[in-house]
Amino acid sequence: MDLVFSRLDDSVARFTIHGATPAFANALRRSMIGEVPTLAIEDIRIYDNTSVLFDEMLAHRLGLIPIKTDLSQYVPRSECSCGGEGCPHCTVMFTLSVEGPKMVTSGDLISMDENVVPVHNNIPIVKLWENQKVVLEAVAEVNYGKEHAKWQPTLACGYSEYPVITIKDTCDGCGKCVAECPRDVLELTKDTVSIRVVNGESKEKDCSLCRLCETACMDSGIGEDPAIIISADSTKFIFVVESDGSLPVKEIIERALLHIKSRSSDLIEALQEGL
Repeated sequence: MDLVFSRLDDSVARFTIHGATPAFANALRRSMIGEVPTLAIEDIRIYDNTSVLFDEMLAHRLGLIPIKTDLSQYVPRSECSCGGEGCPHCTVMFTLSVEGPKMVTSGDLISMDENVVPVHNNIPIVKLWENQKVVLEAVAEVNYGKEHAKWQPTLACGYSEYPVITIKDTCDGCGKCVAECPRDVLELTKDTVSIRVVNGESKEKDCSLCRLCETACMDSGIGEDPAIIISADSTKFIFVVESDGSLPVKEIIERALLHIKSRSSDLIEALQEGL
C-alpha cells in the first residue's frame, strides 16, 4: 500500500492511497472522524446569565468551540489514572465573566492552561446589551468524536475512488465532451480528445465521475456506445481531510492509522485465543 500527498499543511491534507480496499478506505475515514480524541467543553456551571440566550443554548454554543489540543499532555477522561473524576491530565478549566454592551466571543474565555485556548478568538457566542452579563465556569475534557460531534477533529473528511478515463479510437474529435466537462479535465488535441496535463501532472484525478462527457458524446450521434468511458479504480482512493484546528491534520491521519493497527492487533489476538 502506497500513500502519496499532493497537499499537506496544518489544516488541510489531500492524498492518494494505492493498493487499498474500499473497506480500509472507509475504516480510515471513520477513524479520523471518530477515533482521534480532542478537547471540548463538556461541563458548565453558570453563575449569572442575563443574556437573551437560555442557559442550555449558551452551553451548546460553548461546547462547539474548537480548542487547541496537545495529546502528549492530555488523555481521554475515561482512560485517565484519575478514574474519570477529572484532573489536570484530562480536563482544563475555563472561566468567562463579561458585562455588556459587548459581543462575547471565544477570545473572552480564560483558560487555566495558557497552551489550551480556542482555535479562533473571534467566534461569536452571544451579544450582550447594557446591564446584561454572563459569568460561568466551563470544564473541557478529552473525548472521542464517536461520543459527540463536538469532539470530532475534522471539519471535512471524505474520499472517492480514483477516476479512470478511457478514450476509444472511435473518437472523432468533435469536442462536445470537452465543452461539457465542468472541471476542465479534457482538451482537444488535433483530431481527438485527450486528458489535460498541467505542470507535468495529469488532471485525470480531478474528474468528479459526473459522466457528463459520456452523455455529450452520445448526443453527438457517434454510435450506440460513447467514445469516452468514465470508470473508477476500486484499489485507489483520493482523500481530502480538513482539520478544525484542534489538531494538525498530519497528527489526525497518524493517530487514525495507529488506531486501525491497534484494533487489528486486538482482533488477531482474539482469534488466536479462540483457536
